[in-house]
Amino acid sequence: MQRQSAARLGPLLLLLLLPLAWGKGPSPPRAAEELQVSNRLAGQAARVALHYLNYRLGSPSALRALGQVRKATLKTIPGIGHKYYLQFTTEDYKSSLNVGTCLATVFYLKRKPRPAVNINCTYTKDQKQIREDDYSFYKKMRQQTKPIIGNDIPDSYGNIEPALEPAWALAVAGSSYLMWEKSTENLGYFMAQVKNVKQWITKDDSIDFDYSVVLHEIPTQEMISCHLRVIWTPGHPLKVKYFCLSENQWSESEEGSGTESGSTNGIFNEKEAHF
Repeated sequence: MQRQSAARLGPLLLLLLLPLAWGKGPSPPRAAEELQVSNRLAGQAARVALHYLNYRLGSPSALRALGQVRKATLKTIPGIGHKYYLQFTTEDYKSSLNVGTCLATVFYLKRKPRPAVNINCTYTKDQKQIREDDYSFYKKMRQQTKPIIGNDIPDSYGNIEPALEPAWALAVAGSSYLMWEKSTENLGYFMAQVKNVKQWITKDDSIDFDYSVVLHEIPTQEMISCHLRVIWTPGHPLKVKYFCLSENQWSESEEGSGTESGSTNGIFNEKEAHF
């Protein structure tokens, strides 16, 4: 009889002790909160996911911008951080045409310097054409006998010289790395302008550019000047090194890394993925 009474008391005792255990350790995760699609932080998290994607793809011809957030959920994990679950459409960075839908998670960790991103997208743009456009730009840059030099891209009227468009697109891809690194839950970034660009003629298979860029910080409206070095070969990860005046230190991308702070699970044709 005593053993049966103890067995019955076991589950009750566990229920009584659980709150005490939680009080000594991390609090349990809170229920996920559905966000309005117009919520600023949801849009900010979606842009962070795209910064990461643009950097990881490393393609000047495949850049994406945010279209519309279709669904957003926020999960709070006390003592650890905030995790956003997102579904959103994307636009071609240059033409603004719809180029597919993405599912992403963006995890702002209290003890991590940059958001952890996982993203999976469809893509309606022709992948073969993207590769051909990238290689055409790459081949042209490799054949340069005089380095490309440019200033104020775009100019004060928003115009970009056609000859400088690929170099500007590569600046966007490289800047995506530093915008991903610098982003927080409350601060986001856009690349406002390339103040100047200079190509370095190299002897290896890569192309190498120095940029001075201006980032627009949201919502503070501050303009931040950064120096950016981008080394690129089609089909390989971007190598990015940057220095921002506000930080007084160099930061460098880790070639081929990304598993710790995020991943791109795949880029598919529209008909190959269902959301």
